[in-house]
This record gives sequence, C-alpha cells and structure tokens, in this order.
Amino acid sequence: MARERFVEVYSQGVTNVRKVVVDTVTGVNYLLLSSNMTGGCGVSVLVDADGKPLVTPLEGDDRVAFGQLLEHE
Repeated sequence: MARERFVEVYSQGVTNVRKVVVDTVTGVNYLLLSSNMTGGCGVSVLVDADGKPLVTPLEGDDRVAFGQLLEHE
C-alpha cells in the first residue's frame, strides 16, 4: 500500500475538534480546527518560537517517526 500524503498524529474533541496532521512528503505539521456548532473549519501551519514551520523528521516508512500516529486500519 502506498504511503498516505497526510497522516493524523493527534486528535482532541468531539464537537470542537482539533487535529495535528503531518505531510509525509515535507514533514510540515498543520493544525486543523473544526466546530460542529458553527459549521466552520480552519487550517494553519504550526510554527516554532522563531516563526519557522514545525517539521517532523521523516525516515522512510518508519511509522514511529510520526510519534503517536493514529491507526486508521
């Protein structure tokens, strides 16, 4: 099976959902927010204290590189 382009590494909430997603090509981390109360959603690049994008080191198909990768199988 081909590696997915985006993988969810963190999820919190049911009504107001917050997820961190990692791009498996670039390693860049994104924050996704969604609210069932308002029907809105948003996405933003996560940055460090210097304003640089947070990047997860990627090492081949090693799923451990993504920390607490949520299983979708």
